[in-house]
Amino acid sequence: MRIILLQDIDKLGKKYDIKEVADGYARNFLIPKGLARPATEEALAWLEAKKEVEAKKAEEELKKIQEIASNIDGQEIIIPVKVGKDQQLFESITPQKISDKLKELGFEIKKTQIDLQQPIKELGEFPVKIKFEHNLEVEVRVIIIEEK
Repeated sequence: MRIILLQDIDKLGKKYDIKEVADGYARNFLIPKGLARPATEEALAWLEAKKEVEAKKAEEELKKIQEIASNIDGQEIIIPVKVGKDQQLFESITPQKISDKLKELGFEIKKTQIDLQQPIKELGEFPVKIKFEHNLEVEVRVIIIEEK
């Protein structure tokens, strides 16, 4: 039986793929659970329309992300922290702290988007990469200074 997958299914295919599966598998498992629908002429027309809508949505999303990325690229983020003797920081600078500082500056960046191998534990300037969807990546400079 030919079906259209409505979700990604391991070892079978991705969302909106057209696959040939056993009749029993389709009728007893995939279709009742809402994971697939039969590939009729009507369903194939629906699939084409759905793919067009998804493509337009992805294109608009890409434009938004590119705009945000171009605005944030090269920014300097200054984070003041308390420092002990020997210039030792009382706290580590983590992706969460960088994300919070970016939110203060008006950028909605999640901590998971910030590519920081290890927390920053010293004063100075550090290049930090921020990853976006669609494989876009920008770099900002995080400047750690002593809080006065």
